[in-house]
Amino acid sequence: MPKISVEVPQELLEDLDGHVGDDGKFVNRSEAVRASIRKTLDLLDEIDERQGRRTDE
Repeated sequence: MPKISVEVPQELLEDLDGHVGDDGKFVNRSEAVRASIRKTLDLLDEIDERQGRRTDE
């Protein structure tokens, strides 16, 4: 799996960390970021489809 690096504001990282770990929904930061990317892309696909911009490849 390819690795990427990103710069994240401290406030966003702290919020993310609140959802990671034993008391959180995600096992680690990577899982949280991947889930967020998937959800965002799904939402964008839905918007494109509603606007007639979706093309199946």
